[in-house]
Amino acid sequence: MGAASKICKNDAMDLPSPPPTSNSTSIPTSTSTSDVPYSHLTVDTSLSVPEMSPRVIELCKDLFKDWSKLDSSHFHVETVSGGITNLLLKVSVKKDSGDTESVTVRLYGPNTDYVINRERELHAIKYLSAAGFGAKLLAVFGNGMVQSFIKARTLTPADMKNPELAAEIAKELHRFHQVEISGSKEPQLWNDIFKFYERASVLEFDDSEKQKKYQTISFKEIYDEAVDLKAPVKDLDALYVETNTYMLASHIFWALWALIQAKMSPLNFDYLEYFFLRYNEFKKQKHDCCLLARSFLQGS
Repeated sequence: MGAASKICKNDAMDLPSPPPTSNSTSIPTSTSTSDVPYSHLTVDTSLSVPEMSPRVIELCKDLFKDWSKLDSSHFHVETVSGGITNLLLKVSVKKDSGDTESVTVRLYGPNTDYVINRERELHAIKYLSAAGFGAKLLAVFGNGMVQSFIKARTLTPADMKNPELAAEIAKELHRFHQVEISGSKEPQLWNDIFKFYERASVLEFDDSEKQKKYQTISFKEIYDEAVDLKAPVKDLDALYVETNTYMLASHIFWALWALIQAKMSPLNFDYLEYFFLRYNEFKKQKHDCCLLARSFLQGS
């Protein structure tokens, strides 16, 4: 119940197609980062896609031996929408047999190491990929990774109202949380939130309009809210409250992440506006969560 008083003190998921049951011989199927192909090559993300395509093709030839002797005319490189941290490219390869294979090349955005622990990310992807979640890890290179290409579409609000689909999502989420990943089991949420806070609170924008908007943010308020949410749950009855706490914390996490991206990312996305969207959603949902928490605890 202490968590309840702490919370209230201040009164694009994708729907992928099923993974293939078999794999082409030209693409490795290992999910261990120590076993997948590795290349020291890097791709300059400041270039346009047509300008970087020759380098991407060279990279694919370097990583996958069955593609190494194919003429560059067999390769087609195009962008994939949806990446808000990485630049996503779809590379389609027409083999001599006439068959076409596709992979996704994820290029890390410049300075993304500022907000993402790449070593931790690769470690988790190895286990999640082996468990059938997301695209398979096929290769790693100097500033990115290659994964299997998954045909998918973004869920619509109508999709989310479908009880059968909601049940399937819940089943997959349950299975996701059962994946055993080696290493520390200590939650990283709060470490990441306060790390993001330190970095997000000292930014300066060259764009005067962005800087003006940035200066309207009360970082003291954000810090106090994060400290408030971090209060530990001490009894089983407060588990309901804890669940809502982590839902609220996710808004602060992504809001601070967006601020850093607004300064660092070259991608065409309004990260600064996304900060306000997520933080305003936090403030809106905090009130509702407090009411639910009070109602639950009063009835228990």
